[in-house]
Amino acid sequence: MMKFAVIGCGAISKQHIAAALNTGLEIVALCDIVDTGIPALLEMIPEAQRERVKVYRDYKDMLPEQRPDLVAIATGSGVKTRIALDCIGVGANLIIEKPIALSLADADAIIAAAKERNVKVCVCHQNRLNPAVQAIKAAVDAGRFGRMLHGSARVYWNRDKAYYDAAKWRGTWRSDGGTLMNQCIHNIDILRWLMGGEVAQVFAYTDRQTHGYIEAEDIGLALVKFKNGAYGVIEGTVNVYPRNLEETLTLLGETGTVRAGGKSLNVIEEWKFSDADDSGAVKGQFAENPAPVMGLGHTRVYRDVIDAIENDRVPAISAEDGRSAIELILAIYDSAATGKPVDLPLSGGATIDYVGRFDQ
Repeated sequence: MMKFAVIGCGAISKQHIAAALNTGLEIVALCDIVDTGIPALLEMIPEAQRERVKVYRDYKDMLPEQRPDLVAIATGSGVKTRIALDCIGVGANLIIEKPIALSLADADAIIAAAKERNVKVCVCHQNRLNPAVQAIKAAVDAGRFGRMLHGSARVYWNRDKAYYDAAKWRGTWRSDGGTLMNQCIHNIDILRWLMGGEVAQVFAYTDRQTHGYIEAEDIGLALVKFKNGAYGVIEGTVNVYPRNLEETLTLLGETGTVRAGGKSLNVIEEWKFSDADDSGAVKGQFAENPAPVMGLGHTRVYRDVIDAIENDRVPAISAEDGRSAIELILAIYDSAATGKPVDLPLSGGATIDYVGRFDQ
């Protein structure tokens, strides 16, 4: 049985504990600099197992004592890189909550260290493993879309002052970024992945319209040109009144049209292909719509990572995938700041480059 630990015990850590329990991991440690979220996590763990779980304030004490096989890093974004490198240093495999890092240099450091120590690193873009998204990916791989033409990723959400007050790192350039890096990154990652992956150029606008108490953007709009000739549109905002409105993904090809929606891209809303009329069956099969916006994908991620460790293969959602997601967002930030199109790949970039962006 693999030994498992969580570093960072905020709201999302409940998904990690549930996934660890669902996949039979031995939970040995919970670690956070504050105790606020730990009691609720302990309550989730069956009593017979709970008594063997040790609580730590400092992960640097936990790592040499527990030597976990797998660690979930669910801290604020700005501190993940140092934690990841320390975990890799003791040979621990990792599941890192999105984003993998806030700079390309930090992402590259994690990737290089993992290769050197031969450990697996997965970035938790869990919506990739939703059954609906997997069905779309199968249609892409089977060539059902023909030539891909155009896709869009739309996130119309609400985040109020109470959300940002709950964690002071949220909305800061040094520790988070704005809505594109935090709320919209899942949909952006899936758009890039399904449209062919390689981005040639972006042009974008970002702004801070209603959240004057944060540093980063609360709206981002981008046009994406892919190397395969397709185009993408990204719309992300947390300014929707009074609550989340939608998260949708649309793909348009010469011979296919698909739109996924629901709380976290779990529902197939449109499904039309020239090669077969299977819309009714597909819509009926892929209609899972869980209440949490983070979806039900964490357990699927954990199953994949455990298998990747046991069979010495790359996880389905790799560290390189996580890097590609932040590279696209950093290119959007660069374009919005300079007012010019930005070519990819980038030579570097970090959210910290935009400190003061909206304070002028």
